[in-house]
Parts: sequence; structure tokens; C-alpha cells
Amino acid sequence: MEVWVSVGIGLLANVVTRRFQILSIAHVHGKAPQVHIAVFHGFAFQHSYWKLLILQRVKNIFIFTRSDFYSKRTIPEHKIWHVSPVNHPKMESCEQFGLWVVMILSLTFQIQSNYGFYLPGSYPHKYGVTDELWVKVNSLTSVDTEMPFSYYSLPFCNPEGGIKDSAENLGELLMGDRIENSPYRFRMYSNESEIYLCRIESLSGDQFKILKERIDEMYQVNLILDNLPAIRFTHKEGYFMRWTGYPVGVKVDDTYYLFNHLKFNVLVHKYEETNVARVMGTGDGAEMIPVGKEGSSQNPGYMVVGFEVIPCSIMHNADSVKNLKMYDKYPSSIQCDPAAVAMPIKEGQPVVFTYEVAFEESDIKWPSRWDAYLKMEGAKVHWFSILNSLMVITFLAGIVLVIFLRTVRRDLTRYEELDKEAQAQMNEELSGWKLVVGDVFRAPSNSALLCVMVGDGVQILGMSVVTILFAALGFMSPASRGSLITGMLFLYMILGIAAGYVSVRMWRTIGFGDQKGWVSIAWKAACFFPGISFLILTTLNFLLWGSHSTGAIPFSLFVILILLWFCISVPLTLVGGYFGAKAPHIEYPVRTNQIPREIPQQKYPSWLLVLGAGTLPFGTLFIELFFIMSSIWMGRVYYVFGFLFIVLILLVVVCAEVSLVLTYMHLCVEDWKWWWKSFFASGSVAIYIFLYSVNYLVFDLKSLSGPVSATLYLGYSLFMVLAIMLSTGTIGFLSSFWFVYYLFASVKLD
Repeated sequence: MEVWVSVGIGLLANVVTRRFQILSIAHVHGKAPQVHIAVFHGFAFQHSYWKLLILQRVKNIFIFTRSDFYSKRTIPEHKIWHVSPVNHPKMESCEQFGLWVVMILSLTFQIQSNYGFYLPGSYPHKYGVTDELWVKVNSLTSVDTEMPFSYYSLPFCNPEGGIKDSAENLGELLMGDRIENSPYRFRMYSNESEIYLCRIESLSGDQFKILKERIDEMYQVNLILDNLPAIRFTHKEGYFMRWTGYPVGVKVDDTYYLFNHLKFNVLVHKYEETNVARVMGTGDGAEMIPVGKEGSSQNPGYMVVGFEVIPCSIMHNADSVKNLKMYDKYPSSIQCDPAAVAMPIKEGQPVVFTYEVAFEESDIKWPSRWDAYLKMEGAKVHWFSILNSLMVITFLAGIVLVIFLRTVRRDLTRYEELDKEAQAQMNEELSGWKLVVGDVFRAPSNSALLCVMVGDGVQILGMSVVTILFAALGFMSPASRGSLITGMLFLYMILGIAAGYVSVRMWRTIGFGDQKGWVSIAWKAACFFPGISFLILTTLNFLLWGSHSTGAIPFSLFVILILLWFCISVPLTLVGGYFGAKAPHIEYPVRTNQIPREIPQQKYPSWLLVLGAGTLPFGTLFIELFFIMSSIWMGRVYYVFGFLFIVLILLVVVCAEVSLVLTYMHLCVEDWKWWWKSFFASGSVAIYIFLYSVNYLVFDLKSLSGPVSATLYLGYSLFMVLAIMLSTGTIGFLSSFWFVYYLFASVKLD
């Protein structure tokens, strides 16, 4: 008996489960049926192929493409993977592991290079000819103020059915996105021109004033069609430039002009039907019957692959449209010239809005429609940044190698070769790091705070690594707005377990195994960084509330964030603390003297060297930091997460090496207070990042207007710098702790 399973990894898989779909299983009653898996390639490869492993008995796996499927009834032998015998009552664990390996390798290497993949979170929508398409509007944004405002805060046309908010996730709300419906309506593949939208009877004094302010502050209108932002192309000084959205208006010779006519160009691609196999099962076998394409050409569909907008300022005759209804034909022809402006705004003057739309069939495939937004520029600069980081790492690695191989190893080897009397005599003549053996593990000042900061640093670092890794793999696409922020928030809450565990276990290690006070440490770890962040964001939120900006977090969202904090993050941190209290503490390899050793006076302040050490980690990321800052504050799309992940790994290595070298240098001059210095040796990179942020504000955001905007910028920068300090400081402290432990565990000094 045989069971055939046909698995579609492609467009059809997205329709039903958006991940993975078993098209049909010919169920056969009987014992130990043989299972054949036919893996059919669509051009939308997804990552959930491991769900095939729910099948317990697999005999053959067939990997074949569309052409193989429809041109041959016989599967080529080289595309058959013989997995395991089927006469066992239950698959052994080793066989299950082998099936995992076979499935991953087969599905990885059999995929042809010409098959693209869909960004997770985005799925094609087929529109028939004359189907309605509705444009949505997002918040008005400006790089001059960094304060978003609602689209309908300006005197624009309202939709006939009233203003309705679109469903938004947590990340969109935190980013200040407010997506609403709009009156702009298209019909698929139907070109329309001179469409009358509405007439604003007369601009009031307040409306005229706010329009002038938004034009002066260079606010952009952001439109969305089928989840694609409107894009605008301009030529300036020989350069071809791309912009998302279009300006509200323009000021020419002290006169304000409004863009009241929009010319839309919608790029569409013909919908490609995915060929599907139907599996018919009988008592002894199965037959694959391909489904034809009848009907697909009779009712062609299209997918939106581009959305361009050209704003124009047109002087309309307001009297000629008094009797017109929305979407009626404007009585005269409209010539849209983006280089000319003709609609000055004045108080008490009526304003007429119109638009036109043209559809153009494009060769752009649906999976590639975001290329215009995500086109990476300056790839050589990113590679230069990585090369620069590698040079710094190589330099520091050489120093670390010298410390280990030539200094530490040499001393330890000489010491171990001596007899007991010679060792006793050598102990009296010890110098350098060997003299602080009785004080090197003495509890630091404010040890509870150090444990809390290290625990929070582990939580932030884990969140950053996992988030950037998933983004680099394509799981957090720009098509899913807010997914990056939502994912970061979710990972941060889950990793509260790691924060509680690390902070409590470190607390017990410093206290020589004492469990007393672990609940307090776990509670502080759950509230330290979130509490400071909440204070900063609340202060900034009051400024946004006072400015009536959509960037202000709504009160209901505040309540949700507090509930997430105290109902999920805090309990998980306490759970992690409980496991940290139950785990055995790290026993020091040497005893600590009761009387602390006096530290010799240094020629230079040790903290000066610690603060200067932050320049090396900063040197590994300052180039990538410019692109990140431009993405956050200049409205550019950042999607080179692959480069960012590499830079993050290099940053971790540099922070560990810098802190390790600085710790060894302090021990060599008999300075045993290395705990906090190892933390800030790598954590001091945050100081330079904050100084860079101030430099970016002064020289790159020159047009940032108003003290409120500058306060918002510095407040968000302070929040970012605090997170960076905790994560990089944690890297340095943990690497130094491991180094010191290894160093003094390698030799017994009394």
C-alpha cells in the first residue's frame, strides 16, 4: 500500500495557510503504508518545509520542478531521494534525524536560482479588470520636525463613507503610523483622467495658517496602494532621486502653492496562475493529474507592482464644479506639469481637488516590487566598514594572543616547573597580576546594581541579535509595517527569563552562594531598564501630546504596554531569577583576603583609559551608524540587515577583546577593582555614540526646527545610547570575568 503526499511550496501554500500546505493525502487503510513525498517547486519558496516531518514513514522524496511535473509522468531517478525502510513499526531517532538532514539538504540545493521568494508577511492580491482599488493615507511626516500629524488635520477631501482607521499593530502605533482610508478610488486597468474629487468651500484662518506651517516645515503626504507606499521620482543636478510621498505644497517668492492635483501611475503585472497537481488515491497506488489552465486567460487578473505619484498645482475654476459630485468628470482638460505651480492659497479662497490615474503593465515580478524602495546604495561603503572592523579585530586579537601565549602561559609554565621550595620563594617575589590574588574576586561596590545591569544587558543583546538575524533572513519585511518593533518588544519580554537568571546567578556568585535577596535582584532587573525607558518615553510623549502629533502614544496603548511589562516581562524575569537561585553559583578558584590590599598610586587616572577604550568599538560601527541614523531621522528605508548583522558580530568581538586587554592591564599594575572598569571599558562606546548623535543633529539635521523637535531627537538618542551601553558593557564584563577566572584557576597561589 502506498500513500502519496503532494506538497506545494509556492503561491498556493500562501493562499490557505500562508506558510505550508499539504494539497491532498490519499488516505489508505492498512498497516505500515509507504509514503511518497512529492515536493513541487513554486516560485515562492517558504521556510516551513520542516513541517513535512510530521509524517512518520517516508520511503521516497521526489524533488522536481514545474517543467518536470507537466512534461513527464516518470520521475527522473536523480531526483528521487531514498530515505529509510518502511518495515519498522516506528522510526528510530537516528532515522528521524536523517530525515531532517535529507529534507533540508534536498529543499535547499534543489531550488533553482531563478525562483524568487515572497517576503514573509506579504502575499499577492489578484485584481480583475475594473475591480476597485482604494488608496489609503498614512501620517504626514517631515524631516524638519520629526513629528507626524494626521492626514486629515489638513483641509483635504474626506471619503464619502467617513474616515475609518485601518487595523494597526503595536509596532505601527509606536512608530506613529496612523493609516486611514481616503477618497482616491481606482478601477484596475482603467485609465481615468480629470476626476473631480471635492471642493473646500473656503479656507478658514486656522486652515490657512496650518497649511502655511506644514509647507514651511516640508511635510510629506504618504499614500499607500495595495501595501505599497507612493513613490516620487525627481531629477536634480543630473541625479535621479526617489522619494516616498509628495510634499503638501511649495513656497515660491513668499507665495504658498498647494498641490491639489495628483497624477498616479500604477504599475501592474499579469497574474500568473500557479499550476497545481491533484492527487487521486486508490487502494494500491496513486495517480497525479495536472490541472490545466482553462479559464485563466478568460478572466485575466493583475497584481500591483508599483505606485508612482506626480503632484501638480492647478488653478481650477471653483464655480464650474459647484454641481459636480465626487468622481464626476471635471468640465475642462487638465495639463499636469510638475515644474509649474499655479494654485496659490489664500484665506477665504475655495480649493478644488482632482486626480488622474494611468495603468502600465510592467515586467516587474510581484516578489520584486519592493526593489525600488529597498535598493541598496553605497554597498562599497558597507564593505569598507566591515573591512575596517576586521582590521581593528585583528589588531586586538594580536594583543590578546600575546597576552595569553607569551605572558600568561610563560609565567604559568615557569611556575609549574619549580619545586615547592622554589614556589614558596617565588610567592614572596611575586609582581604584577599575581600580587592581587587575594583581592581579585573581592565584591565590587554597588554589586547589586552591577548584577542588574549585566542581566538587562544580556536581555537587550539577545533581543538585538535575534531581531537582526530574523530581519537579515527576510522575516521582518517592510511590507509588514511595525513588524520590526513588534518583534523586538516580544523578544525583549521573552528574554526576561535570561535577565533574571544571569542577574541572580551573578549576585549569588559575588555573595559566595548566598541566596538571600534574589527576589529583590530579579525585581530590580525587571524594572531597571524598562523603568528608565518608560520615564524617557513618557516625558517625550507629553511633548507630542502638546503638539497634537500622531507620534504620541495613545493612552490605551500606554495601558497595554504597562500590562505587558507587569503581566509578562516581570513574571518571566522572576521565573528566570528562581532558576538562577537554584543553579549552583560559580566558585572562585582562589580565596579572598579579609583585609583589602592597597592599590598603588597610578601615573594616570585609570578611568581615563577606560573611557578612551570606547573609541575602538565605536570605530567598528560608526559608518553603519550613519545609515541607521539616516533611516530613523531622514525617512529612508533601511534594509541591509545582512551588513548590520555582520557589524554586530564584529562589535561583540571587539568589545570582548577591548575589555579583556584593559582588565589585564589593570591587574598588571595591581589594580584589583576591575569589575566596573571592565563593564565601562566596552560600555563607554555609548558616550561616543551620543556625541555622534549630537554631531548628526548639528550638521546633518540642520533644518530640524524648534526646541520640541530637538528635545525629541535627544530623548530618543538617550534611550538608544542607554540600551547600547548596557549591552556592550555586558559583553565586556562577561568576557573579563571569564578571563580572570581562567587566569587564576590555572595556577594556585597562596
